[in-house]
Amino acid sequence: MDKSFVEKEENNEAKKSPIVVGLDIGTTKIACFVGRKNEHGKIEIIAMGKSESLGVGRGVVENIDKTVQSILSAVKITESNQEGRLKIANVNVGIAGQHIKSMQHRGIYNRRDRHGEISQKDVDHFIEDMYNMVMSPGEEIITVIPQEYIVDNLNEIKEPIGMPGSRLEANFHIITGQVHNVMNIRKCVDRAGLKVKDIILEPIASADAVLSDEEKEAGVVLVDIGGGTTDVAIFQDGLIRHTAVIPFGGNIITQDIKEGCKIMQKPAEALKVRFGSALAMETKDNEVVCIPGLRGRPAKEITLKNLASIIQARMEEIIDLVFYEIKNSGYQKKLIGGIVVTGGGAQLQHLTQLFEYMTGMDTRIGYPNEHLANTNNLTELASPIYSTGIGLVMKGFETAKESVKMSDTQDEVVTGHSDPEKRGGFFDKILKSTRDFTRDFFNDDNN
Repeated sequence: MDKSFVEKEENNEAKKSPIVVGLDIGTTKIACFVGRKNEHGKIEIIAMGKSESLGVGRGVVENIDKTVQSILSAVKITESNQEGRLKIANVNVGIAGQHIKSMQHRGIYNRRDRHGEISQKDVDHFIEDMYNMVMSPGEEIITVIPQEYIVDNLNEIKEPIGMPGSRLEANFHIITGQVHNVMNIRKCVDRAGLKVKDIILEPIASADAVLSDEEKEAGVVLVDIGGGTTDVAIFQDGLIRHTAVIPFGGNIITQDIKEGCKIMQKPAEALKVRFGSALAMETKDNEVVCIPGLRGRPAKEITLKNLASIIQARMEEIIDLVFYEIKNSGYQKKLIGGIVVTGGGAQLQHLTQLFEYMTGMDTRIGYPNEHLANTNNLTELASPIYSTGIGLVMKGFETAKESVKMSDTQDEVVTGHSDPEKRGGFFDKILKSTRDFTRDFFNDDNN
């Protein structure tokens, strides 16, 4: 849950360290991350909190009241990590869901000053014009991303500012969404007493957190497997070329396990998290896990081979859809960087092997702590499930034009020590929260 803060006092040093908040409204969790830049320009996550997502399904808000309560809970946990010295006001929110669409569009902008140099103001006006495009009923433009520019018929210009020219053209990657889904996100944030600073497409945020500039330049596919959806973003020559949202994620795998093994939802999720493998051939035939029976009924034995077969069948379907998007983008043969998988679904064992087998492309897992400061002290944030939230903070620093800082006293308390033991046990709280969130269902069932 991401927010900006209202401060009592600001000094020169505080002005150099803006606070940015990212709010990840996901299908399984709502997570808030608060970040600031240190003296070296690296981003530090100074507070975080998460809660179970109760009103979101497949990336879209289905119950406003429940979503508001989950947001409030996550924000409260985040603020409590700083013992009341933190007050969240503005947030950068992620958006996903099957309603998200993308398209390519060629735009033209004729400058009034035909003899001067192209300025940032010209580029800003050009992009603003794209937001005024007429869309289909019920749709609105969420993000406009310029790609190559054309200046007076001179092609493939990445940075036109400073060049002389009267006619400016550009290829744009335009991302749209259904109006009511965007409004529901804003409504939930508003009812939680917060203000939406920016709405950012989640796979673009995740890409900032886990991809390097070299990978984006070489050509790479980001696959973010969340609870309700799998998001795809393709980069090449440092620019985003294609985005897509696949309406399947980790939750449907849990549902498959529930139905295939004839067990309840909770143990099905726990089995997936603890023993889940995307390759049945890597699992031994004689490995068995025992699930306690309901109300005195006998325990159920499930072989891990059968569990992996169920997971592999669904993952093969998801990978097929991902590979279709890769081929449909037209960049299949230009992706030297291969595939980077992140999100909660990336924690399945042997997932990279299955991706490589089905696509023929090199695959790695993307971890969101790669671009953060003090990574040795942020092992709790290294999980792929935090990629979107941390990416929202990073995007917030890119787009923020005004930031509200924390007071002098708060700066000292939060950033005065690099040792996590001297930060009020903040990272211990994160670790405890994570353990509580995925606590042993066997113990719960036996109590």
